[in-house]
Amino acid sequence: MTPRTRNRIGLLLIIALFLAPLVAAYVLNALDWRPGGTRNYGTLVEPPQDLSGARFVLADGKPLQWKDEDWSWTVFALTGPGCAHSCLARLDELRRARLTLNQNAYRVRVIVLDAGLTPEQLAPLKPLESARDVDARLAALRPAGADEVAVAFADPHGFLALRYAVGYDANQLRKDLARLVKR
Repeated sequence: MTPRTRNRIGLLLIIALFLAPLVAAYVLNALDWRPGGTRNYGTLVEPPQDLSGARFVLADGKPLQWKDEDWSWTVFALTGPGCAHSCLARLDELRRARLTLNQNAYRVRVIVLDAGLTPEQLAPLKPLESARDVDARLAALRPAGADEVAVAFADPHGFLALRYAVGYDANQLRKDLARLVKR
């Protein structure tokens, strides 16, 4: 074997080394294979719903802006009818989950979709904001029971990515949120 042939074989092996993962990924995707386990605790929304065209009006009357430099992820707190003590405690858990992100906390905004909450009820929960879902795009995720809260995450482009049903574990939600924000 000549040195020229040996060099060509070496080059072909290097090319094959870099192409093998791409070919494997293409084949597995074509076969519609997905990994069995995921690391997230929330339920993945499949396919992701585009909320960028939906109208969410904040308590001050301004529309919710998706293309805002200060925010990366939006956490929607969906309250059931009659938000009382238990519901407000769950909203406080969301506020504290955001605070545990430390220097990344600014990358998350928590929006409470409940027009029935008064400013006095929301004042101790700052920086949570109240909004109305004008188009009722998240109505299907809203809990039916009184004094309950469900949660949904939307990415910076307005796609609904994860949801948490009533009775979610706040610690698991915090872990998911920390993973998403660090990306």
